[in-house]
Amino acid sequence: MIKAKDIMKTSIISVTPDTGISKAVKILLDNHINGVPVVNEQNELVGILCQSDLIFQQKKMSVPPIFTILDSIIPLFSSRKLEEELLKISAASVEQAMAAEPVTVTPETPISEIASLMVEKHFHTIPVVDGTKLVGIIGKEDILRHVN
Repeated sequence: MIKAKDIMKTSIISVTPDTGISKAVKILLDNHINGVPVVNEQNELVGILCQSDLIFQQKKMSVPPIFTILDSIIPLFSSRKLEEELLKISAASVEQAMAAEPVTVTPETPISEIASLMVEKHFHTIPVVDGTKLVGIIGKEDILRHVN
């Protein structure tokens, strides 16, 4: 059975939480990759930054729905969700735009499980961790290379 350790890339391009957005965009474009793991100084995975996270910044901010009754304004939205969306749209660093606590696999995860995650969750890039340490990365092309 093919496992993550058999197909993962171990020469990993990564960024840190304090990396600027423009630098992260350049890294993704220059390396023709969809996502990049975000690691701290101990090489522990703290998030993942994907093209979709950066495209989110170009999103038009929608007007939050409200309900008014007797001169009272009642919000029909979560203020926390609105705050998170505003932070992501205005992100200046990777930490503000990344997805924290990304879905990961271990080196022993079977390729079938990785493929299922990619299809069901619409992931393009999945980090491989041993404990909290980033040890590899798997993209859709890595799966395709092992299709017979």
